[in-house]
Amino acid sequence: MIALITGGIKAGKSRRALDMVRGEWRFPVSFIATAEILDEETRRRVEKHREERAVLAGDGFITIEEPLELDRAIRAAGERALVDCLPMWVNNLMYYQRENDFDGILERFIQGMKDREGCVVVSNETGLGNVPFDEDTRRYNMLLAEANRKVAAAADRVELVVCGIPLRVK
Repeated sequence: MIALITGGIKAGKSRRALDMVRGEWRFPVSFIATAEILDEETRRRVEKHREERAVLAGDGFITIEEPLELDRAIRAAGERALVDCLPMWVNNLMYYQRENDFDGILERFIQGMKDREGCVVVSNETGLGNVPFDEDTRRYNMLLAEANRKVAAAADRVELVVCGIPLRVK
């Protein structure tokens, strides 16, 4: 089972993904984290997510920290994986000037998801806002939207989280 959990920023997507995994899967579960700690705010957010995982599953999550090579991370994962999150992965590709690797990594990642017993992917829905003024943000939105469409096409389930409430899309 492949699931995509999408929605707005701070809508409750990560919590929904954790609840889904806890309610439907047995542990251990590989947790693929794409964030890099580059500032104090990110450090606090990562620590909060680590604490949430510990409360929900104890040692049941095996964390794989991978900011760029999602395809390698999914191959290294066990039979069940939770990926949090695609937006940070796209951000990292742009930051490290690896946009040319986007298509290849994404296609291999999607194949890796299909080879697992289960995979839940967290993303942001960029299609509900306006068209950004600057070129970099427009390019980011276009890449993330493409990743979302491709993962959604491969997914058995897609949920949109609004105000903490999951809505089944597919």
